[in-house]
Amino acid sequence: QLQLVESGGGLVQPGGSLRLSCAASGFDFDYYAIGWFRQAPGKERERVSCISTSPGTENYEDSVKDRFTISRDNAKNTVYLQMNSLKPEDTAVYTCAAKRGSPYCPAILQSRYDYWGQGTQVTVSS
Repeated sequence: QLQLVESGGGLVQPGGSLRLSCAASGFDFDYYAIGWFRQAPGKERERVSCISTSPGTENYEDSVKDRFTISRDNAKNTVYLQMNSLKPEDTAVYTCAAKRGSPYCPAILQSRYDYWGQGTQVTVSS
């Protein structure tokens, strides 16, 4: 199977934390950049973070860069998104995507990603 499966979403209070996981199968995960995207109701999908194949290539949108951390564990074929200090405006469906052979992930257009997961809901509310 060629799959990306997200998990870890849920309902949290403002200021809380969640860790999302993106588990890959069916392709050579180590050679792919991974992006995390989110889409809120009535809004366009936006990239919030990505990590390329080379070490130390983590990238974040300004709105999350002080609160979110992306990491990858190639031995487990998994990318994580640690989300701290969550705000109501972080509420969205979070989706991971993979693009082969991309050393600089901020330059990847959404339309060029090879594989997409189904998404996991994150709701931040009191």
